[in-house]
Amino acid sequence: MDQNTSTILVTGGSGFIGSCVVRTLLSRTGLRVVNVDKLTYAASPEALAVAAGNPRYVFEKIDVCDGPALAAAFARHRPDAVMHLAAESHVDRSIDAPSDFIQTNIVGTFTLLEVAAQYWRGLTSEVQAKFRFHHVSTDEVFGSLGADGRFSETTPYAPTSPYSASKAAADHLARAWRHTFGLPVVLSNCSNNYGPFQFPEKLIPLIIIRALEGKPLPVYGDGMQIRDWLHVEDHVDGLLAVLLRGQLGESYNIGGYGERPNIEVVRTLCTILDDLVPSPDGPRQRLITHVADRPGHDVRYAIDPAKITGELGWKPAHGFETGLKDTVRWYLDNEPWWRAILEQRYDGGRLGAKA
Repeated sequence: MDQNTSTILVTGGSGFIGSCVVRTLLSRTGLRVVNVDKLTYAASPEALAVAAGNPRYVFEKIDVCDGPALAAAFARHRPDAVMHLAAESHVDRSIDAPSDFIQTNIVGTFTLLEVAAQYWRGLTSEVQAKFRFHHVSTDEVFGSLGADGRFSETTPYAPTSPYSASKAAADHLARAWRHTFGLPVVLSNCSNNYGPFQFPEKLIPLIIIRALEGKPLPVYGDGMQIRDWLHVEDHVDGLLAVLLRGQLGESYNIGGYGERPNIEVVRTLCTILDDLVPSPDGPRQRLITHVADRPGHDVRYAIDPAKITGELGWKPAHGFETGLKDTVRWYLDNEPWWRAILEQRYDGGRLGAKA
């Protein structure tokens, strides 16, 4: 793929990870970028302010379930590759409203695959050979780990939430379009992301914001659920490695060697905030409040990224403690962004409490 003349169509490019993909493509390559996004509640157009006026950037407000609109966008922009990140992504919301996840993550992926395959079949053989469809997924499709081991690319799928089940279905669809129809698909599965512009419903930004406001810091159950944290910029570096150099038909696990129990993450955030902006009321760990656990809460996730490191030369650049402190500083410096979200779209309350 020629990085100075090619066009990448990114679905979900106004989301947390997608916007980082778009910013990185525009700043580090000469690629043209078409951002296809429905602009749901979690979208953040502000994260793409740097793209405004860039002649290599185009925004298309399209739902990935809208086949005719997608086909028209493909015809207009003639992409050389697709990066599919558009998805409903919050487990708690999938408990409250699973139909949204089935529609976007499964039906939307099917629709996009159909449109991409039809477009790909109409390309010349030379252009066909360079085209690729990168499907971006999550480690949650593998289910819950025990105390030992890590997810590899051959770990059997065992999703447990409506969210992870919908993403597992989407992964299977992408592989089926590769196997049955020949669409040049490559996949990736990542661990939990964190960093700038993450919607405040997720653990790290939620705890940062509630701690700054002196509100209780909710921790599900005993807080010993373990997640493998990956800075969003490291994830995007891995995604670009997969897009540009990954072997078609293969999948790559992208993880940050950042395993931590949730309670440890919350305590660390309190310590960082106490250091940067001390509270007159005392250390913020006093705000930690254990609440009823999430229904079906997976105990542990951990990714083995040996394949992407060995084959594509990727490795994370951010240590978890440093990355977490940088993330806290970003939220401190960008209060107007998250304050507007709390006032207009999400009040910080608990989701997914259904039994």
